[in-house]
Amino acid sequence: MVAAIRYAVVGTGMMGVEHLRNIALVPGAEVVAIVDPVATSLGWARDALGEQAAGVAAYDDVAAFAREAAVDAIVVAAPNHTHRAVLEPLFGMDAAILCEKPLATTIADARWIVAQAAGRARPFWTGMEYRFMPPAAAFIDQIHAGRVGRLHMLSIREHRFPFLPKVGDWNRFARNTGGTMVEKCCHFFDLMRLIVGAEAVRVHCSGAMDVNHRDERYAGEAPDIIDNSFTTVDFANGVRAMLDLSMFADGAEHQEEMSATGDAARLDVLIPPGELVFSPRVGFGNPKRVERTRVAVDPTARAAGSHEGATYYQHLAFAAAVRGEGPVLVSAEDGLRAVAIGTAAEISAREHRVVEMAEIA
Repeated sequence: MVAAIRYAVVGTGMMGVEHLRNIALVPGAEVVAIVDPVATSLGWARDALGEQAAGVAAYDDVAAFAREAAVDAIVVAAPNHTHRAVLEPLFGMDAAILCEKPLATTIADARWIVAQAAGRARPFWTGMEYRFMPPAAAFIDQIHAGRVGRLHMLSIREHRFPFLPKVGDWNRFARNTGGTMVEKCCHFFDLMRLIVGAEAVRVHCSGAMDVNHRDERYAGEAPDIIDNSFTTVDFANGVRAMLDLSMFADGAEHQEEMSATGDAARLDVLIPPGELVFSPRVGFGNPKRVERTRVAVDPTARAAGSHEGATYYQHLAFAAAVRGEGPVLVSAEDGLRAVAIGTAAEISAREHRVVEMAEIA
């Protein structure tokens, strides 16, 4: 029998509810507290919990929760710009923490979180779900095993739907999100670092808000978030990576496509349908030898969220870390590094120039 874990979820909007649904699938996991200052959001959490909601404590203040509750693990899914304030009282609790991406909206706040996490005995985990999509994980494993030979080029494309409505419309403004290149693209910058195995040295991003949200106004203010961009990242080991983002391509067959090209082969992954396409070099004029395989995703895990089962698989790994049975796979430092690349991309897009990572203090 696995050891029980008592969970709290802080921030019970769209992503918080996805966490609740996936925690329910983890053996030995029990949600005992929910925290959100918005009554409507707490209602969504109760709906997701169903009959179990009657035994779950609800708080509208994170400080009161930190004083009164006894839990083993806390999931923070509050709006990006609130992460530091939410985490301040939580760091005083004897509980593991999984904080949703991006770690923070500023480098200063992200560095503060890293420093606080470093002094704790309990695990701190940055929520980077995309690492845990089974097709993406298989793609990464094969690259690290040398299937493409020596990696030289990495390309990631996300062509998707616009940002969804959020409570209070907080995600319409870069001051709250960190900007699209932090809020959305930190996932991909994290994947780049993981796949390449080195740190970024320079970033160039060409991006703008060309289609989405242009006719929206909130208290008379127009949104200011990038909805499409091309970003190139040079890494210290010589590998070059590129991100192609469009948030007005919801009709695309594949939401994510990743391609790794080495001196021996190219490997692609298509999400969905979770297909891996291996294309070894054959020489000019010779027949292609393309191999296609499909990586299965548990249908229950897929149905519990909007990330191709990734939230479930991440929670399994996080639960192992909480129990002391596995490592922290995505550290606070990882979260900081992804925010730093995203910050460099935001600066690059605004100022129309290459940004050296050494500039990001």
